Amino acid sequence: MLHDSPAARDLAAMLPLTVELEDFHGTERIGYPPREVTTSGTPAPAAARAGDIAYYAPWGNLALFYRDGPAPSPDLLILGSLDADPDTIARAQEITIQTAPEPAASTP
Repeated sequence: MLHDSPAARDLAAMLPLTVELEDFHGTERIGYPPREVTTSGTPAPAAARAGDIAYYAPWGNLALFYRDGPAPSPDLLILGSLDADPDTIARAQEITIQTAPEPAASTP
């Protein structure tokens, strides 16, 4: 689930998106979207937690955390959270990020 922020909405505009991943510091898997994500209107810095998806502005990469990350950084934008087990994220070679299906309409 993505947060309601300009950066998260910009990422959502690229979905569905498949990204090849590599490990970074035994904490996160990183990969590169096809273009930069906007950093306007960024939320206050927060430390990444296992299951978070973030954007690291200086390198232009997405970061999928499978362990809690370092101290908060103004360059790391937490975009939302993944609906995936941290162990699955840790082993992933690529990921396809897509919007969640709309809930079925209830019948009266």
